[in-house]
Amino acid sequence: MRKYQTLFFDLDNTLWDFDKNSRKALFTAYTIWKIGNSGTGFSAFYESYATNNARMWEKYRNKEITKQELICKRFELTFSDSNVRNVDPLDFNETYLNDMPEHTILTEGARDLLDYLQSKNYSLHIITNGFKEVQLRKLQKSRLSEYFGKIIISETVKAPKPAVEIFEYALKSTNSKKRNSLMVGDSWEVDILGAMKAGMDQVHYVKNGRVTFNPAERKLLVQNKTKTKTFRINSLHALKEAL
Repeated sequence: MRKYQTLFFDLDNTLWDFDKNSRKALFTAYTIWKIGNSGTGFSAFYESYATNNARMWEKYRNKEITKQELICKRFELTFSDSNVRNVDPLDFNETYLNDMPEHTILTEGARDLLDYLQSKNYSLHIITNGFKEVQLRKLQKSRLSEYFGKIIISETVKAPKPAVEIFEYALKSTNSKKRNSLMVGDSWEVDILGAMKAGMDQVHYVKNGRVTFNPAERKLLVQNKTKTKTFRINSLHALKEAL
């Protein structure tokens, strides 16, 4: 009998190409709200947003700010960096989030992998941080929802990855056992270390990156008290070998 029966996937940048789709949606909002009139080119605007968004999401995961503060602050900071005035961050955010799910670029090999796993009768589920209404629309518009049983979203569970609670909730709600479950994600801190602490084996997807672990990572793996297994792949196709 195969070891893994249940596979949990992260969504953004694991299956759904967040970087490419987000950039397209941000350009839509940038154009509609005439941000270029400030003298800031789109590339600089995007880089500022990417930095501020990552910082605010980290604060949100650590429960230092609320959802509303995250939404507002990431664009307030970006507007300040870009000398943008007289644009409401919440209105801009609405334009951005409404457009984002309309873009359906997947990470390379995602659909082929899911077709394969579905044909092999694996139990497939999503564990994702993000806002419920946006994540569900992404899955629907990109035709990913047809592959998955449960869609576990941090906003609903009120415990964003890497909190152990969201992984425990996922296991319980899908009636899955830790020893037969595997978490697949692109974030070392959020997906891999979170699942590791929850006692679940993990696959770290580093797109086109090195599959070897650096000294600090190797030390952490050796000291891992849950004794779970950690794999690293640089293409989704390679997941088949980990199974």
